[in-house]
Amino acid sequence: MSNHYLASLRTTIDHLRSTNRLLETDVEVNPELEMTGIQKHFDGGLPILFNKVKGYPNGRLFTNLYGDGNLIADIYDAGDERTFKWRILEGIRNPLPPREVKDAPCQEVVVDKNIDVWPIIPMIKHTPSDPGRTLGGGNTLATGKWFWGGTHISYNRMFFRGPDFSTFQISPGSHTDMIASKFYRKELIPLTINMGVPPACTLMAGAGFVYTILPPGCDELGIAGRVQGFPVDIVKARTIDAYSIAQAEYVIEGYLDTTQKVWESDLAERDQRQGVYPFHPEWSGYMGKAYRTYKFQVTAVTHRKDKPIYYPLCVHSYDDHNIDTMVRTASFFELAERVCPGLTVDTNIPMAIPDWGGVIFQVKKRRQRDEGFVKNILSTALSCSIGARLAIAVDPDIDIYSMDDVMWAIATRVDAKDDIMIVSPGGAGQTFQPAERSSAGEKDWTQTNIKFSGAIALDATVPYRYVDAFEKAKYPVELVDLKKWFSEDQIAKGKATQGEYAKLFARTGF
Repeated sequence: MSNHYLASLRTTIDHLRSTNRLLETDVEVNPELEMTGIQKHFDGGLPILFNKVKGYPNGRLFTNLYGDGNLIADIYDAGDERTFKWRILEGIRNPLPPREVKDAPCQEVVVDKNIDVWPIIPMIKHTPSDPGRTLGGGNTLATGKWFWGGTHISYNRMFFRGPDFSTFQISPGSHTDMIASKFYRKELIPLTINMGVPPACTLMAGAGFVYTILPPGCDELGIAGRVQGFPVDIVKARTIDAYSIAQAEYVIEGYLDTTQKVWESDLAERDQRQGVYPFHPEWSGYMGKAYRTYKFQVTAVTHRKDKPIYYPLCVHSYDDHNIDTMVRTASFFELAERVCPGLTVDTNIPMAIPDWGGVIFQVKKRRQRDEGFVKNILSTALSCSIGARLAIAVDPDIDIYSMDDVMWAIATRVDAKDDIMIVSPGGAGQTFQPAERSSAGEKDWTQTNIKFSGAIALDATVPYRYVDAFEKAKYPVELVDLKKWFSEDQIAKGKATQGEYAKLFARTGF
């Protein structure tokens, strides 16, 4: 593969520009509200580069790289968004370890005295109700001793309450939560916050909550390396015992201090209330809430010399959704393979099941006893992924990339008595899901106080013994050539108003 442009974000941007798949502007953008407003207009569309940022003459903003799943699969030379998961699955099964280098672009400029993050990094404000401009586009990197000998990369939202210290939000049950728990009040945890990283590192940073497949100590940068086709370069940090991603645009070095707490907003601190006051939107599609978090203390900021690029994103967007789900779909497929090899054909997490909220399995039953394994796969997936509330299984004749088709299967194939399961009631939920955090009632809406009502598993597959009774209607679209009756223009005009489900009908004859 001749895809070495994937080695860095800026060379990937160059490739997008050369192939006419980049929106680029030299008009100044305000990082407070304007960037997210613009991205939402182009949600699911082309990547966007802002070359001029108000208040940051040496900075740039970039977003929407993962907005179009087909574009992403293409730049990795991995087919389309439906087939990209097989490349990721190869990485999960056969990681390519990162490579240490001595010199790196991310350290062309080093600020380790009189540190003030604010004038260096063009942090953004997402919505008018946010507490201020926040850092949501940083990728935390933990390596070696600090991750059971492996490499871990993730997103952790941060809000700088001072020039050199920040909040550090950790999702309960996540890898970062496991790290903080292991070293809780024992040692300062050295971490680097990497921004504008190679695209495969961005991909892995969203890979959360299928830890039966990606356990503590796994090599997440190794998976990224295999996905991009060559090792991810890392370099020793300048001020702490940690590594930075060598091709990053910006890096913040520092320590997570589990002995100190910092509030995410002035209002939350004033009233000493967690889970009440607004923060920026979260992956579930609802507004986030402010909490009290561990303190992150900065020891240095390093960056490229020539107009470094910060890549923030709208949290509830196709950009964020694809970052969070592309590895998860591959992980859920691998999970299903371990439960019952050969039964699952494909997996998908549509935008309607946001990010960590669930999954759809496409299965092909081979014999009667596969019936039980379908439910085993559904219950295992929901039990293994904190925050997941819905898992669905359908047959191969259902297009799992069409929510209309999936809903048709649910409406016509689910037996209300036998095919609906409530999984793990009373188990661990997610405070980013309002249905869970509101269960805390008058108490603080924190992980300690919430009660998980359980996830929903829907077996929308045809009973193996009754396959003939569920034969789908099929019209002979393949037997007619429309050009015999209509011109190309007439055909295009006749199909112009078709919705996506109608296009599926026309394509398949259903």
